[in-house]
Amino acid sequence: MTWPIVTLSVVLILTSLVLALFILLHKSRGGGMSDLFGGGMTTGMGGTSVAERNLDRLTITVGLVWLAAVVGLLVLYRYFPEVGTLG
Repeated sequence: MTWPIVTLSVVLILTSLVLALFILLHKSRGGGMSDLFGGGMTTGMGGTSVAERNLDRLTITVGLVWLAAVVGLLVLYRYFPEVGTLG
């Protein structure tokens, strides 16, 4: 394995973990996994807070980085098969 594959693999693993964490942190809208962390409690304030909007932006950004890592690995393995060889 060469450095592009190792780098993209590490990026993919890290962004997968962070993306799962960010998704679990989102406010519950009718139940789901966020209820496990107290997200099922309703508040008296309506609308979205700045923290929720920032979390949405971070989730989208990390999701795009994750998608770019997946596409990058697909391109490396498909069009440059010699990059993925051990010998």
